[in-house]
This record gives sequence, structure tokens and C-alpha cells, in this order.
Amino acid sequence: MSAAKPAVSVLGLGMMGSALAAALLKAGYPITVWNRTAAKTGPLVAQGAAPAADVAEAVEAGELLVLTLTANDAVRELLEPLADRLRGRTIANLTNGTPAQARELAAFAAEHGARYLDGGIMASPQMIAGPHAYIYYSGDQEAFGEYEDTFRVLGGARYVGEDAGRAAVHDFALLIGMYGQGIGTMHAFALAKAVGIPAKEIAEPLRDWLNAMALYIMEEAEALDSGEHLTDVSSLAVNQAALPNLLNTLAGEGVTTEFFQPLERLIDRAVEEGYGADGLSRLPDLLTPRR
Repeated sequence: MSAAKPAVSVLGLGMMGSALAAALLKAGYPITVWNRTAAKTGPLVAQGAAPAADVAEAVEAGELLVLTLTANDAVRELLEPLADRLRGRTIANLTNGTPAQARELAAFAAEHGARYLDGGIMASPQMIAGPHAYIYYSGDQEAFGEYEDTFRVLGGARYVGEDAGRAAVHDFALLIGMYGQGIGTMHAFALAKAVGIPAKEIAEPLRDWLNAMALYIMEEAEALDSGEHLTDVSSLAVNQAALPNLLNTLAGEGVTTEFFQPLERLIDRAVEEGYGADGLSRLPDLLTPRR
């Protein structure tokens, strides 16, 4: 990247897009902004951004195009009419989408002479540019290297490979973990509520317990990668014996057990297949197709 800060166009000014544009403005980047609802450009224009009258003007104004739209279908719809204007530009698509969609968009960009990076934002809008925000990027490695300093303004920038779909895989893997924890937390609160215990009474010990259990994530990953699943912590056989008590407690207090029933079936299957002495790290092998 040259010494001068590159011109960036931010297309899509929802909560996340607005946060990204504001961070770039604060860091001194020349920013052009566009949104379907033009009024959303107002606060950023007041901070120094240039408003684009239409998508074509936004594309022409930026050597780096940062897109944060509602869905990847909208990205293709937005850019296709302007395909002849994309040559020489870099597209950083931070719109939520699937790995397959990322690869399709990368091929579309390459076909029209543009470089493509797909991104997965692991932060809320309020976290952008802060110490705990980071964004996965995958796709054109040269483009990532050229604009890495720009990307670091938004938070930690993590490049995960030339396959444009890799960032989405990382993104969804973390979201799956978050949703699983979140659903478990909601069930914990539901059980407490069912017996008249305030959620706040459960919240602090639950937070501490989850933080303590998070320390085992690295050990489980190492076990999965190495294929060595024997454990001295909590075997699948032990979990198989204990899990019915959890389900019976939920059911007894009128809380649904539908979230935990698939887990019970998976653990039963693992024990039936001879993995009773293994730890929970064995389960991902049963969740993926047999090769």
C-alpha cells in the first residue's frame, strides 16, 4: 500500500457498516459512503465522509470497496450492473454469507478484473476498532497484504487462506459455538425461572463456570486433530449415565428437552460404537460424513 491512505468506499450503512465507516474516518481515511436509504449517510457525512449519489459513484470513488449489505444475494445484484467498472479495484465483502457464495463472488470479481476478499466479522458494531474485535479475511492474499493496515483499523485482521470461502467457515464455526453456549444459557435461565430462582442468581456462577470450561477448548481441539480422545476428565460413558438426570430435571420442571435430546442420541451412538472411554472431543467425528 502507498504511503497515502487509500480511498475507501463503504457500501451498506446498517449498524455494522456505519461503525466500520466511522472507524475509517477517525483514522483519517478518505471515505465515500452509499446506502439504499440515503438518509443513513447523514451522520457519516457530518463526520467528513463524501456521500455517493448512487452505487456507480461509490464504486468509482474507491480503490477499496467495503461492502456490508444484508445478504450476499444483494451484493451480486448491486455489483453486476457495474461489472465493467470493477477492474483494478479490490472488493472486501464483509456481508454475512455462505462459503459457496463467497467462492461465486470471488469468481465473478476475477472475471471482471477485480480482486476479492471475503470477511467474517467477529464483533458487534460497538466493538469495531476496539481491542476485542477481529475480522477473518480469505481470498486474494496480495490484496490482503496491500490493505492490511487499513483492515487493522477496524480490529484484528486474520487472514485464513486463498480459498474465498474459508473466512465464512471460520465465522460460522465461531457462531455455532456461540449459539450453542447461548441456547444452553437460556435453558439454564429457564430452569431457574421454572422453580422461582432469579436469573441474576444463576448468572454470575454460570459465567464463571463457562469461563472455566472454556479452558478445555484447546485440549479438545488438540485431541481431535491428533485422533487421541482418551480422557481423564469426563468420559462419554460417564456423560451417558448422567445426561438422563439432566433431561428428567428439565422435563420435571416443565422445560423443553428438545435441545438436549440430539446430544443424548449422539452420546448413546458413540458409546455403542465403542468410544465410551473417550472424551467429548470424539463427537465431532460422529457429526461429519464417514470417509
